Amino acid sequence: MGGRSLTALPIAGSIIMTNLSTEQIVGQNGQSYHAGMEVMAWEVTAAIAIVALAVIFLPKYFKYGINTISDFIEIRYDTVTKRVISILFIVTYMISFLPVVLYSGSLVFNKIFHIDELLGVRPIVAIILVALIIGIVGILYLLIGGLSLSANSDTVYGVGLLICGLLIPILGVMKLGDGHFIGGIDYIVDHTPWLLNSVGAIDSAIVPWPTLITGMLFNNLYFWCTNQMIVQKALSGKNLAEAQKGTFIVGIFKVFGALFLVFPGIVARNIFGDALMSNPDNAYPYLVTEVLPQALFGVFAAVIFGAILSSFAGALNATATLFSLDFYKPVINKQADDKQIARAGKIVTIIVGVISVVVAPFISFAPAGLYQFVQEFNGLYNMPLLVIILFAFYSKTATAIAAKSTIAIHIVLYALSKVFLKDIHFLYVLSLLFFLDVVIMLGISKLKPDGNFVLDSFDTKVDIKPWRYSKVVSVALVGIVILTYIAFSPIGFASLR
Repeated sequence: MGGRSLTALPIAGSIIMTNLSTEQIVGQNGQSYHAGMEVMAWEVTAAIAIVALAVIFLPKYFKYGINTISDFIEIRYDTVTKRVISILFIVTYMISFLPVVLYSGSLVFNKIFHIDELLGVRPIVAIILVALIIGIVGILYLLIGGLSLSANSDTVYGVGLLICGLLIPILGVMKLGDGHFIGGIDYIVDHTPWLLNSVGAIDSAIVPWPTLITGMLFNNLYFWCTNQMIVQKALSGKNLAEAQKGTFIVGIFKVFGALFLVFPGIVARNIFGDALMSNPDNAYPYLVTEVLPQALFGVFAAVIFGAILSSFAGALNATATLFSLDFYKPVINKQADDKQIARAGKIVTIIVGVISVVVAPFISFAPAGLYQFVQEFNGLYNMPLLVIILFAFYSKTATAIAAKSTIAIHIVLYALSKVFLKDIHFLYVLSLLFFLDVVIMLGISKLKPDGNFVLDSFDTKVDIKPWRYSKVVSVALVGIVILTYIAFSPIGFASLR
């Protein structure tokens, strides 16, 4: 928990760098190369969920003095529900997220910087070497300094990524404008105005517009407000106000992050035309090598390495925290003191880190659709988790049996949807399942009532007074999201010729 000592900037840097990975940078720019600004929904609309985290979820988490999301589940429901959620988190991080971050990051690092050619080895060997180095450094980060060290270093990486990330599209636009930035913007507006439209068609394979206020919103609320990997960083704040300020910084970053996570793909489309359409994921690496001065390649390499490392270390830390506090202390060693719990966390860090490093290269032999499957993997439990936490906040009659039943039924229905509704966008599926989960939770709680439950406040040992400007900043941030969508719409840049 970083000693509950973090201030706004380290909190923001840690969350940003945990969320941001090379798979995201390359993948979203690859999608925008093909489909345009509609891809920005994954970034820009996240700001609304982050506002909810700051003004709704964090005050309650701090008030009830929790260390993990599963802690909160136990306080409100029961220990079995808590451990089910913890196991789902741990399995997701260990089997899908951590190995994919290592593999995809190493793949991109090699593609941009040609490690295989420098060493005279096959690409898979270079990927294994990079994954091994990232894994070792990530484990050492957490063993030496824990979340506090990781969070502060992430702030440095975040600044570097912001500078380098913005530099790539700026240089690309200037190239299109023969050295003039405004001329480059004019070139893009004149030649590819349709790519500046952020409103996806109703049957879009990227982000259908109806899902912006349903499935996408629910998915964002899960990820930013109930995902242990993200929330833990905010819970490490020295007080509620610092945690809120840190999350607001993340919200601002997510809106403007589209400038280097999505817009460079459009720049690449204007520079390379349709030449990369067979493999759009090459758009960003090719753009970097095309426009970045060689003198800056070393700096960019360090920043990219930091982005991979931060995502890996963040998920690894969340996994160790969940195991230590939810299984080691209450099950394995009930008499454990803080030092023993911390030691257990370090052992788990090493074990899970090694497993991830070993598994990562084998992803190259997996089916071609694995990445899409991994992106949708969280759909197995994200909606019921969001639902049971919302009920924990606002319902006195929600029961533990209803929570467990909601999780189980959702997993079955979502798995069936991957077989029988595989041609329907998964955000549409999540939209429907969210409301079904609500109905299941309500119905079973009513059929098998268990009295009224009242959540009590606990001694959190930190100040839980909200930041006085939180409401003003919330309204401003939501307003910026709306204005951004208007700007990149058929009544904005996309209408220009």
